Amino acid sequence: MLLTIAAFGFVLGVLILVHELGHFIAAKAMGIGVPRFSIGFGPATPIKFRHGETEYQISWFPLGGYVKMASKEEQEAMESLEGGALDENYPPEKLFESKSLPARILVISAGVIMNALFAWAVYSGIAAVYGRVLDPNTTIARVDSARLPAEAAALATIPFGTQVIRVNGDTAAYWDDLQRGVLDPTSENLRFEFADGLEPIAIAIPGVDTEARERILVAIEPLWEPRVGLVDPGQPAAVAGLEQDDLILRADGDTIPSWGNLVAAVERSVETPLTLTILRADSIFDVSVVPVERTIQDPITGETGKAGRIGIGRQADFIRVRYGLAEAIVQGARETGTMGGLVLFTLKGMVVGTVSPRELGGPILIGQAAGQFASLGGAALFSFMAFLSINLAILNLLPIPVLDGGHLLFLLAEGVRGKPLSLTLRMRLTQAGLVVLLGIMALAITNDLFRVFSG
Repeated sequence: MLLTIAAFGFVLGVLILVHELGHFIAAKAMGIGVPRFSIGFGPATPIKFRHGETEYQISWFPLGGYVKMASKEEQEAMESLEGGALDENYPPEKLFESKSLPARILVISAGVIMNALFAWAVYSGIAAVYGRVLDPNTTIARVDSARLPAEAAALATIPFGTQVIRVNGDTAAYWDDLQRGVLDPTSENLRFEFADGLEPIAIAIPGVDTEARERILVAIEPLWEPRVGLVDPGQPAAVAGLEQDDLILRADGDTIPSWGNLVAAVERSVETPLTLTILRADSIFDVSVVPVERTIQDPITGETGKAGRIGIGRQADFIRVRYGLAEAIVQGARETGTMGGLVLFTLKGMVVGTVSPRELGGPILIGQAAGQFASLGGAALFSFMAFLSINLAILNLLPIPVLDGGHLLFLLAEGVRGKPLSLTLRMRLTQAGLVVLLGIMALAITNDLFRVFSG
């Protein structure tokens, strides 16, 4: 719980700071006065200080922030959220409305630009420092027909040892490529192409049917060698004498061609001795192991059941792909574009009805995810932050008054008309936008609570 709270505060604080810094830097560069910079909305907490003309503060409602710019136009619709009106008087040349239309567009767009640049920088940094850890295997051991949706039944005919070379026309050089292709929500259908002249298989399941696509992925079992990696101390495998790098040849006399076969044999033998034939260096010998009963959860249905476990992990054959600085920057841009496309696709799906509004997540979901990613390490947490930063950038461009996209819409209207919309109209639209935004937030929080209490 403490990790989740700390990770949530860190992630949200950094992303809000990055966004508002964009507006702040652009406003200062354009010569606009900035009386207040706030992380959070509403009344200020005791954490605040003044430097120069600007008061820097943390406010009590942390789901956002703002940069209050000098303006003679009262923004009454936002006063309650922005800690009330200010009495400072600024010379005309420092007022927001005195600047040219391009300058104002730049200032309003700067937060979104900053979030996109932050995501690009993070993805590039991860590529440069960590690279990518990939599974180079794309060979299939078997496909579990019981897990497949009816439309994908043809996959059950794939022979043992078949290599996937393309998914939806994209090369599958790594298992990660295969996973990404299967789970791609933007694809209308799913098409597998195989090596050695095996006929392709096409499946008429759109990517937005995430449950069916996940069932397909879970059903496809990769051809992983049944070689022991991690051995948990005190567990049945360690007690029986299994060691790292042991290759399992047989289980109760049945040949074990892949890791999945070994897992299945162990799961069936709850509290029953299982004879494993081991190849260790140049020696072949048998050991007897008694799997203990464990409760496992089906990754698709969520149902729990009993299965045998002996306390070993697979010896992974992963490779780490390293990037030079230039390659990392390109990889970061590519990842930023991919994630941005995914967010846009999801938004479009919600508008046209192909994606349920129930998929919308709020602060509780973000907090839970932040805690989970933080437990996986720095690279995972920063990758999550980059993805959220892209979300924040795109969502802020929605044409809803109160958001940056709404302000840009006002400026676009001014450019077309040759003069601004009336202050009264802008205030009414801003108030309406605030109601819409609060409604969206209420839906997101309701979805979060539904997930918590139904899961």
